[in-house]
Amino acid sequence: MPVSGVERPALRHAVPLVGAVVFAGLAVARGTDAALPALLLTAAVGLTLAVVDLACLRLPDPLVGAVALGAGLGLVGAALITGMPGRLLAALAGAAVSFAGYVLLALLPGSRLGFGDVKLAAALGLPLGWLGWPTVGLGLLLPHLLNGVVVLVLLAARRVRRDTPLPFGPAILAGAWLAVLLA
Repeated sequence: MPVSGVERPALRHAVPLVGAVVFAGLAVARGTDAALPALLLTAAVGLTLAVVDLACLRLPDPLVGAVALGAGLGLVGAALITGMPGRLLAALAGAAVSFAGYVLLALLPGSRLGFGDVKLAAALGLPLGWLGWPTVGLGLLLPHLLNGVVVLVLLAARRVRRDTPLPFGPAILAGAWLAVLLA
């Protein structure tokens, strides 16, 4: 059984539906925003990262790098289209704040946060920073709230124990997605 308690066939059937909801949500929430292509690319790679993390508790560097590169290049394009290059500084600041916050969490004694999670948070900080500081704040807070609920449900259902390793990447991605929708 996979670490998360989710059976692989169920996961395989859920991915297209989750993808449709994620992409539709972004398209509706961001409309004609010049950053929409960067957000959609981030979401596409993010779905793959979520599946990999659920299956094997890893966030491979090449995929996390693809998120960062895709978001960065997409936001450069958005800055050129909108004539607002200053928003790139906000995007970089969002990435730096996300990175610093997650490094601190990963270094806490007893933390189970991996550095793949740290790198993913930094990569997602780019589009969150582009959208503004309230979005960065939500993107940093929501993953912990979402994961807390999931862990409590899994514990109550006796699907996991307190010492069971669980993936955090899907919560980081879901929290960033919700933050973008609420921006």
